[in-house]
Amino acid sequence: MRWGLRTRSRTICLSLAVATLLLHLLLAGQPAAPAGGRPRAVSAVRSAAEAGRDRPGGAGMSKLEALFSHPLYTLPSPPIPEEDWLLKAKPKVKASEKSSLMWVSASQENYEDVKWNSSSDSHPPWLRFHLGVSRWQLYPAQDPNMEALLQQLATHRIVSTVQKSGGTQLKLVMSFPNYGQAMFKPMKQERDEETKEDLYYFSDFERHNAEIAAFHLDRILGYRRVPPAVGRVVDMAKEIKNITTDRKLAHTFFTSPVGNLCFYGQCSYYCSTEHAVCGRHTALEGSLAVMLPDLSLARRRSWRSPWRRSYSRSKLAKWETGPDYCSTVKKTAPYDTGTRLVDLIDMAVLDFLMSNMDRHHYETFEKFGNNTFLLHLDNGRAFGRHSKDEPSILAPLEQCCRIRRSTWLRLRLLSLPQYRLSDVMRQSLSLDPLTHVAPLLSEPHLVALDRRLATVLQVVSRCQGREGGDTVGDEVLYDDISYLESMNTPAP
Repeated sequence: MRWGLRTRSRTICLSLAVATLLLHLLLAGQPAAPAGGRPRAVSAVRSAAEAGRDRPGGAGMSKLEALFSHPLYTLPSPPIPEEDWLLKAKPKVKASEKSSLMWVSASQENYEDVKWNSSSDSHPPWLRFHLGVSRWQLYPAQDPNMEALLQQLATHRIVSTVQKSGGTQLKLVMSFPNYGQAMFKPMKQERDEETKEDLYYFSDFERHNAEIAAFHLDRILGYRRVPPAVGRVVDMAKEIKNITTDRKLAHTFFTSPVGNLCFYGQCSYYCSTEHAVCGRHTALEGSLAVMLPDLSLARRRSWRSPWRRSYSRSKLAKWETGPDYCSTVKKTAPYDTGTRLVDLIDMAVLDFLMSNMDRHHYETFEKFGNNTFLLHLDNGRAFGRHSKDEPSILAPLEQCCRIRRSTWLRLRLLSLPQYRLSDVMRQSLSLDPLTHVAPLLSEPHLVALDRRLATVLQVVSRCQGREGGDTVGDEVLYDDISYLESMNTPAP
């Protein structure tokens, strides 16, 4: 009986949270544009970068700080129209409505009473993140909210933990007192443990450190399409077992022969006693990624990748057998117009750098139709092998010979000693809380990033050197920088 009352209490609490979001993240106004980088002339950026000149940082500036201060990372963004924000907050609230701004938890012990209004100063970090999502990115390049958001993920008290439904492997949803939520992926293998050569990509474990490293790499590449993620050590007893309202999850806990607390949950493939997640006594390391807006507020559409693998041990996919496969893709919606093709190639570059072969689908926010960015989700099978590169991941680039000019320029910048990719990744990852336990990526993985970056640039160079057809010279580069220049030029 007490279990049922507790479950109903939690359900009421979460229902209040969702209902209030539906009422207050609404339709009336536009949030203030996030703070962007310093304005610079796009033409100057383009000429300096294409000439191969770098912008070294000042005295005492790290390579990572110098990178994010470079003109390629401070490109002026065009004004964001009202319809290009994913969510909106009411600009004004009538006196008669003010009482509804109080969120009252069904359990005063766990959830906070929060007063939120139209001012962003009253919003918790996770809500500021949601309100900052636009048509072209999850968060702005110079995001003043990022530090507070990552700090919340790493340190905020966990008041509820349940298993996320679906998927092949164990994932948990953790809730905070301010109604924020994050996706927890537990540690399943040591960081320096390399995937076995004979293991198929679709049989690999998901790695918690890969989710964290993917966020850092995506940010360094200038994409900003991976949800922010941090590492955290949780107490399995106090922060999972003792507070969960998920009866199925609770029934899978047990104590190992050496006294460690373990659990395995319920999922399609890797949820059994043979694949149990065990802590060191009760301490469990994992990744926490901020949850995207609830599907009731911002529906997402799932797209099957044209370069999806066959997921068979014997069959090949169409793109592996047809030399002119990209010509067919280019004639097929939504790849026949807009930026969808170069968006997909951006994602292929990210996947090749971190050796992720498991990109069978991708998602977009339904509100923006076909004219929007791709979400780079579910990166747990990346960074499995550092000793081998998988060239087939680059098939979209190799076959289509098309890439964003801004992406190409950033890749060239990251190949320079002043901004070497392995160095800025090492510095970026050093900011994560788990680095006090061990580096999130071993040195061989960091070295592999530089080697793979050189391969990407070689592929682009080969494309530019081909004769005939539509792949000569600058036809390889989709000139998004000129587009930004035109958007920022005042009308006569």
